[in-house]
Amino acid sequence: MSAPILDSPLPIVAAPMAGGPTTVALSTAVASAGGFPFLAGGYTTPEALAAQIEPLRATGHAFGVNLFVPSRDVVDPDALAAYAAELAPEADALGVVLDPTPVADDDRWEEKLALLLARPVPVVSLTFGLPDRAAVAALRAVGTRVLASVTAPSEARLARDVGVDGLVVQGSDAGGHSAVHDPGRDPEPVATAELVRRVLREVDLPVVAAGGVDGRGAVRGLLDAGAQAVAVGTLLLRTDEAGTSPTYRRALADPAFTETVLTRAFTGRPARALRNGFVERHRGSAPTAYPAVHHLTRGLRQAAAAAGDADRLHLWAGTGYRHASDGPAGDVVRALAGV
Repeated sequence: MSAPILDSPLPIVAAPMAGGPTTVALSTAVASAGGFPFLAGGYTTPEALAAQIEPLRATGHAFGVNLFVPSRDVVDPDALAAYAAELAPEADALGVVLDPTPVADDDRWEEKLALLLARPVPVVSLTFGLPDRAAVAALRAVGTRVLASVTAPSEARLARDVGVDGLVVQGSDAGGHSAVHDPGRDPEPVATAELVRRVLREVDLPVVAAGGVDGRGAVRGLLDAGAQAVAVGTLLLRTDEAGTSPTYRRALADPAFTETVLTRAFTGRPARALRNGFVERHRGSAPTAYPAVHHLTRGLRQAAAAAGDADRLHLWAGTGYRHASDGPAGDVVRALAGV
């Protein structure tokens, strides 16, 4: 049995949800209820991330920070321009002008890494791939435990080989971006519990399981499969403390949305979202080019959220979205843990 990887009374983890839903208030509420929260370091500046870390640190609760490992995708400018032309009617409907110029962006990885080395946090998780061994070793040298997000046993072996302390094993039912290391590959459609078992047969590291959690039964099943803890994101999106936009909140409870699908339409990386008109109209069109597609559609998505237009908004959601409820986040954590 692997040593415990997270310091929390309950085996419930608040997954990092970049772009607004994860807040200091949500993280504090989860930690106060006995869970383990992750702040979302993606899509934010190092300064803004530091401003979230310090008040959470002051609570005395254990917590983690998630970082996006820089993408090495090669962008085809012609394919991006063609996709921008396809999206022009969507942008026109919202009064937005799309810029097809490819944007290279490492999400200020080096600066965020420097911040976390200067002001260490208990845990750092990594998504979208693996850094070099030196970065992992540097984090561990300042007392930080490092988790790598993986979606297959082959990725788990690579993560072990760069020296991480544990894994976040993400099944294909998870909402939002898939953590696949190769964005040209869709995650295998396998139940998260089975994926956990497959990974643990290959790699002797502690595991946090993520994907498809819709209640206490799913949590028990993932723990029985060998996970030390279970991460939830979608089930927290409608809670009082989440920073989820009103348009997004309404969509999660709207019976008009009947299923989730994997799509690259919004960002150029596979991500699970509620099926809406944008997904349907541009299914299979987006080039695999993250973060270039993310930057191309960002203004459009922001305008859709402001206009209350759920048909053109990225409505990230896992397969358990029907069980997302409003109310305090602490109630969700305790219910999932059965306390």
